[in-house]
Amino acid sequence: MDIYISSPLTGTAIGLTEVPDPVFAGSLVGPGAAVDPRRAPQVAVAPIAGRLLKLKPHAFVVQSADGRGVLVHLGIDTVNLEGRGFELIAIEGELLRAGQPIVTWNPAEVEAGGLSPVSPVIALDAESAAIDAIVNGAVCAGDELFHWR
Repeated sequence: MDIYISSPLTGTAIGLTEVPDPVFAGSLVGPGAAVDPRRAPQVAVAPIAGRLLKLKPHAFVVQSADGRGVLVHLGIDTVNLEGRGFELIAIEGELLRAGQPIVTWNPAEVEAGGLSPVSPVIALDAESAAIDAIVNGAVCAGDELFHWR
């Protein structure tokens, strides 16, 4: 079954090679895309419908009904913030609809703190060839970001 992965944030969709982290830029975690978020308070939303498999303040994984997982990492090295500036809305294990709010954060504050707010959106355990129709340019939260075959 093909699924479309939606942007979890409003901003500019960019390729993973533009992510300022060699692990994400090299697709070592998996293929996908990234969003350079608008520098204002935002609500990160579910990129697909499914179960909220993992939830940390700076990252979450949603697993579809067919077992595919999508990782959203809010900023780079934001694990070092130890949750400061993030507010969890959803609950780990919760069944989500696409577009459902998960975490609030402020990319401008992350950037002001010296970290990149660029946010990778990764198709976990996917082959690069299974990802296509990757969007580049302005996106709103909930807009299609890429297609996963």
